[in-house]
Amino acid sequence: MKILYICTHNRCRSILSEAITNHIAGAHIEARSAGSQPSGEVHPLSIQYLAEAGIATTELRSQSWDEFEDFVPDVVVTVCDSAAGESCPVWFGKSVRVHWGLADPSKLEGSDAEKAAAFKACMDSIRQRVELLLPLANKQLSGNELKRALYELGAE
Repeated sequence: MKILYICTHNRCRSILSEAITNHIAGAHIEARSAGSQPSGEVHPLSIQYLAEAGIATTELRSQSWDEFEDFVPDVVVTVCDSAAGESCPVWFGKSVRVHWGLADPSKLEGSDAEKAAAFKACMDSIRQRVELLLPLANKQLSGNELKRALYELGAE
């Protein structure tokens, strides 16, 4: 299964989702991330907390969804509300599109401990969703079956 995580700026939540998915399910799910308006840099705390969790970060970069025309994802997951409302490129057409609303830990104003807690909570949420998604990866479900299964797992 191929998944493309989308967040407008592709610097935090979609990056975390890509890295965690590949870490947990890399043998069964190929995950990438992109943005409609990528910032051009991965948020430094995303890298820090992924590395602290033992998750590879060397391949992560903020990039445009235009770079993925040849990727042909089975599933496109928007992880921020603004990306969920955007018109996606026409080549996403056959991909199942779902939304995982994730709070943006990079927007938190607070102490280092509060920021760490926000990142770890976001990462835990992603991890839980990927663990639920993993059993679907090898089932060869049709688009409608996959969409139904994803909604049953709590996707919007």
